[in-house]
Amino acid sequence: MEQTYNGMPATDLAGARWRKSRHSNSQGNCVELAELPDGSVAVRNSRFPDGPALIYTRDEIRALVLGVKDGEFDGLVV
Repeated sequence: MEQTYNGMPATDLAGARWRKSRHSNSQGNCVELAELPDGSVAVRNSRFPDGPALIYTRDEIRALVLGVKDGEFDGLVV
């Protein structure tokens, strides 16, 4: 795999298997995540699958998921 970087086109992530939450809606209002071969995780907007991908470490994703589970971001969703 070529070098990955934040903002690279999601389509350049060869072999990425994108997953989205079963809670996403039919209008495509969701984000998708893909585990990359080096263990990092790519995130993209499902409405713009050819757009940029943000690349996070596993520790960064772990911190986000734990924060979501603990309700730390509930104020963002009204």
